[in-house]
Amino acid sequence: MAQQTPLYEQHTLCGARMVDFHGWMMPLHYGSQIDEHHAVRTDAGMFDVSHMTIVDLHGSRTREFLRYLLANDVAKLKTPGKALYSGMLNASGGVIDDLIVYYLSEDFFRLVVNSATREKDLSWITQHAEPYGIDITVRDDLSLIAVQGPNAQAKAASLFNDEQRKATEGMKPFFGVQAGDLFVATTGYTGEAGYEIAMPNEKAADFWRALVEAGVKPAGLGARDTLRLEAGMN
Repeated sequence: MAQQTPLYEQHTLCGARMVDFHGWMMPLHYGSQIDEHHAVRTDAGMFDVSHMTIVDLHGSRTREFLRYLLANDVAKLKTPGKALYSGMLNASGGVIDDLIVYYLSEDFFRLVVNSATREKDLSWITQHAEPYGIDITVRDDLSLIAVQGPNAQAKAASLFNDEQRKATEGMKPFFGVQAGDLFVATTGYTGEAGYEIAMPNEKAADFWRALVEAGVKPAGLGARDTLRLEAGMN
């Protein structure tokens, strides 16, 4: 049976057509894929990406481990919060998955990996982490919402507290910051500016509803694909 994200009920209340996406029930659209696409390009839309897996890595040799694990070089990551896109390779140099890695401190890095390869990714990471003494935490306690579009950051920031607004003000692309109970990133999802916001599962539904009230349009997998294709991200 397909899994449900903590936002499943919100999708049904918004009239979503739900489909099985790599073992997760996810919204394909909320009535009009075209309207959702244009909302992201002209105003603000949001996507439930809680099916993706957040993995926290702790340990004094985490950077060394990730230099072994990933194709792109985390030695480039010198500023806390800076993110990097990379493939994760198998022993033959083939790609297991593509992912985002965040450098949060010298002994704390965060990965965001894809749902379709979750089990393979976690198995490979765990298999190779032990010699480096890495503590692995799979953050199934977090939900993830991508808010995208020219007005997305302003509308999302209207829900932030003072600490969160200060932490995210002027954030450059490909950064992430923990501010209160939100982890806010700017790695991009559709070719538009925006935030990818991780939060405790129990807060996700309220945050989603508040975004709707702020004028952010729910968008599904269909619009995600056309937006990414249009932006040259597929």
